[in-house]
Amino acid sequence: MTFLPDDVYELVERSVPILCVDFFPIEIDAAGGMLVGLIMRHSPFGEVWCHLGGRVLRGETLRDAIDRHALDTLGAGVEVESDQPQHVYQWFPPELAPSDGTVHGDDPRKHSVGLTYLTRLTSVASPRNEALDFRFFPVDALPSPMWPGSADLLARVLQTR
Repeated sequence: MTFLPDDVYELVERSVPILCVDFFPIEIDAAGGMLVGLIMRHSPFGEVWCHLGGRVLRGETLRDAIDRHALDTLGAGVEVESDQPQHVYQWFPPELAPSDGTVHGDDPRKHSVGLTYLTRLTSVASPRNEALDFRFFPVDALPSPMWPGSADLLARVLQTR
């Protein structure tokens, strides 16, 4: 796989939207309630809780991208129900954020389009790389602070279930 030099990739990020996979591991607790897995990470907003994911590489399938990010961030495998995302969500830096009412998340680093999935872990998670921590939370009791847009994204994905 060929990677762009950092300066060229930065130019790409400033020039075109980046395709990403975003995902939320879920599980059901003993009482039948849904739990969602989130990572704690460093961000432009400080240390925040957020969903998992990242960019899709050229020639990589969406499932392979999810697997790569899950292994890189949690050291765990995931099950994905379908190749089709449950939701599509846009992320914008402030200077590009739409003012027409378009729902979006905040990402000061780049404009990206996230194909969002609910997944299930197939092994025990062990946070690594960008993940400072990983935990499951009840969907109605999310932690704070969260990456701006991440909680809204989760609510929208759960509406499609």
